[in-house]
Amino acid sequence: MKIIPILLSGGVGRRLWPLSREALPKQCLPLVDQELSLFQQTLLRTKALEVADPIVVCNEDHRFLIAQQLQAIGVKKSTILLEPEGRNTAPAIALAALEVQQKYPADALMLVLPVDHLMTDTAAFAASVYKATEFANQGALVTFGVSPTRAETGYGYIRSAADHQVIDFVEKPNLASAEAFLAAGNYLWNSGMFLFQANAYLGELSTYQPAIADAVLAAYEERNEDRDFVRIDAQCFAQCPEASIDCAVMELTNKAKVVPYKGDWSDIGAWDAVYEYSVKDAHQNVLCGEVLVKATRNSLIRSESRLVAVVGVDNLVVVETADAVLVMDKNQAQEVKNLLTDWQDDSL
Repeated sequence: MKIIPILLSGGVGRRLWPLSREALPKQCLPLVDQELSLFQQTLLRTKALEVADPIVVCNEDHRFLIAQQLQAIGVKKSTILLEPEGRNTAPAIALAALEVQQKYPADALMLVLPVDHLMTDTAAFAASVYKATEFANQGALVTFGVSPTRAETGYGYIRSAADHQVIDFVEKPNLASAEAFLAAGNYLWNSGMFLFQANAYLGELSTYQPAIADAVLAAYEERNEDRDFVRIDAQCFAQCPEASIDCAVMELTNKAKVVPYKGDWSDIGAWDAVYEYSVKDAHQNVLCGEVLVKATRNSLIRSESRLVAVVGVDNLVVVETADAVLVMDKNQAQEVKNLLTDWQDDSL
């Protein structure tokens, strides 16, 4: 049995502007590590398992960036599937499943991993994956649920039965519901990680979303291979409906199982999460780059191109790049995306 890491490297991470941009998305940035990007950390995490060469699904525009990041951590063999445009996770995973069918035996397992998550407990990660193989080898579509540590309103939840069967998926709740979920004990944070056989996923996708399955297959069959790059046909792929794997398959199938992951986990989606998981000084500040501070506490100050001086502030995020500066209350970190939506700019 082989486990193939499937790295989903779509998206830009607009809540991490001005550092994360179209040309250099958040997963390729060293946000909480001095050297390694979130993408690289995700792939290195799989070294705790016995895995095959990785398959990466990414945007055509990021192909050389991804190849460079792989090379920098010593990955010599990989497959990079190039999406002509983003269609969310259900089609992206289907492309990877078709590639797995071409290269591996029917019992090979796809370990689907978003590349913008932070997990440092590799032993707990490996234990969860090996537990999940028991179900995936029987044809189940296994998702991983993170044991919640607080009443979090920024994550989706999974309600599970004692036999690991998924009862239902719950969208991001309000605070009262999140507190009830935490007290109930059978709700897990939805991590967006999965383990299953390619045939099992494609079979359920064909059952519940035939339009997606047919469009992805047509686009894949017209692919053009160029060494490690696999270019998917743009005209066929443009006909594919957009949908997440949760909405398209996992919420509908009766084959969904969930395995708890009990280690640390964070979706590094905004600057408050970067602050939380970064090393802090004696005044609880996260300081990166050429930064000068005085009478400042509980803040993230990051400079990319010049000296940034901050005096007498508390609970701020200040991020400076060559062409933009962001200053905000750390508690408003989720609003960056809305700010950019109000002010459209091609450079974002």
